[in-house]
Amino acid sequence: MSNRTLLNKTWSVYLLECSDNSLYCGVTNNLEHRLIKHNKGIASKYTRARLPVELTAIINNLTKSEAYKIEYRVKKLPASKKITALKDGNFSVNTLLNDE
Repeated sequence: MSNRTLLNKTWSVYLLECSDNSLYCGVTNNLEHRLIKHNKGIASKYTRARLPVELTAIINNLTKSEAYKIEYRVKKLPASKKITALKDGNFSVNTLLNDE
């Protein structure tokens, strides 16, 4: 892996549990800042109406492209599968990028 690729692996995909028990998936390159914004109600319309939110899962060290591909795959899953994947420890890059 090149140094340039390593430097670009600063992105994360995160899963939040909202106060109504719904799930929200997002992408960021600064998780701490993003969580603060979510809980202040200024990060997304969806979470603004469902405060507070709690971090449930995260995948770190991704390129921007990998992060958005994983977010897309997670958002296509029904909530029950997201929860099952989390409980089984299957919330991983390989599972979400390669599972068809």
